[in-house]
Amino acid sequence: MQSDVNGCSTCPAGEERYEEYTSSKGKKLVQYDYRHKDGQLFSCVKPTLHECRKARNEWLLAVDPDATLYVL
Repeated sequence: MQSDVNGCSTCPAGEERYEEYTSSKGKKLVQYDYRHKDGQLFSCVKPTLHECRKARNEWLLAVDPDATLYVL
């Protein structure tokens, strides 16, 4: 992502960052980062932002069953 520093995510705790791009094969993708309030980083690459957020919510429930999920 353009906001990365030396290849490392700069996403602050409790926030998300995403960037849409076109792969070398011409496929549109979204690179997505979310940093949990405890500092754990979730990253994924999926075809849509909706799919990234869905995967984030599944991950969030696995690491923090009491987490407040974000609306998709």
